[in-house]
Amino acid sequence: SRLSPWLRHRLLTEAEVARAAFAAHGEVAAKSIDEVGWRTYWKGWLEQRPGVYDLYRAGLRRAENRLATEAGLRRAFHDACAGNTGIDCFDSWAREIVARNYLHNHARMWFASIWIFTLRLPWELGADFFLRHLLDGDIASNTLSWRWVAGLHTPGKHYLARAENIRKYTRGRFDPAGELDERAASLPADAAPGPWQRAAEPDAVRERRVALLLHDEDLHPESWTFAADVAGVGLWGCAATGFDDGAAADTPAARFTAEARADALHRASGHFGCDAASPADAAAVLAWARACGVREVVTAYAPVGPIADSLVALAGTLADGGLSLTRLRRDWDSLAWPHAKSGFFRFRAAMPRWLDGIAGAG
Repeated sequence: SRLSPWLRHRLLTEAEVARAAFAAHGEVAAKSIDEVGWRTYWKGWLEQRPGVYDLYRAGLRRAENRLATEAGLRRAFHDACAGNTGIDCFDSWAREIVARNYLHNHARMWFASIWIFTLRLPWELGADFFLRHLLDGDIASNTLSWRWVAGLHTPGKHYLARAENIRKYTRGRFDPAGELDERAASLPADAAPGPWQRAAEPDAVRERRVALLLHDEDLHPESWTFAADVAGVGLWGCAATGFDDGAAADTPAARFTAEARADALHRASGHFGCDAASPADAAAVLAWARACGVREVVTAYAPVGPIADSLVALAGTLADGGLSLTRLRRDWDSLAWPHAKSGFFRFRAAMPRWLDGIAGAG
């Protein structure tokens, strides 16, 4: 459907898309709703196992250190990113990601498998490459999908790209016979990510007059309902990907996000009938909220990732200044996430139970 970039930033909400698909097609829409469910499943799974994200970040730092010291790895990595490996299908997909900022789901799986098992590159570098270039790059979906291909999400069960499969489903466009390692073992299990933990309970709005702070994880302010007047809307500057280097800021993915932010801020200002602002850091948010004359800043709950981390720090700054930060979680997430503890198919089996509340789930 190519809706994933808009779903990723909640310019469209999952509930909105699921309702529209079901209204138009009835039960035939079940597969499309499943695909929306995959995105929710990954977020819910990571929310209850945040240590897995910490492992990814630590692994990425180690891989980046290796790039700085191992010339052979650095050369192989740059060849893979530039599409210069000599494996036609892989090279075409690498160039497509950079040029079009999109790749079909099957091609993403094949690409990741070749990256890990044929090219023998650190999977964390591949996940980082995707996140920098895909318009729909999402911390949970991206991290856990790469781990699944590598055999880390479900230990011992990995995904191997096979030449016959690629030839069949690309209708002969590519045929990497003899070029792929089709017998590779899954990657060894990494360090224990820590025990399962229950997702934090969402906050509730307490004041009658608040300031609303938007961020990249949820840019659909019109669908929020709470019993308080909004004195001002602001935009939190932390990026959902965590990238703050100049090169990452000048990619099509970064520009898409910047335009989405500006659009959401404009819509929110009109919807709530108040001024808009873009405070640059936590201190600026505190000053902005004080200027709005409020004691409470309301924002959307951010799942595991850079924005969630930054909001923890922001809450501390606001508390030091005598203000509170309230993080509201959508009904869709609250209903779905508790079921994302094991595999997707158990999650899917539970979907009808929580989709019954879809009419009211934002």
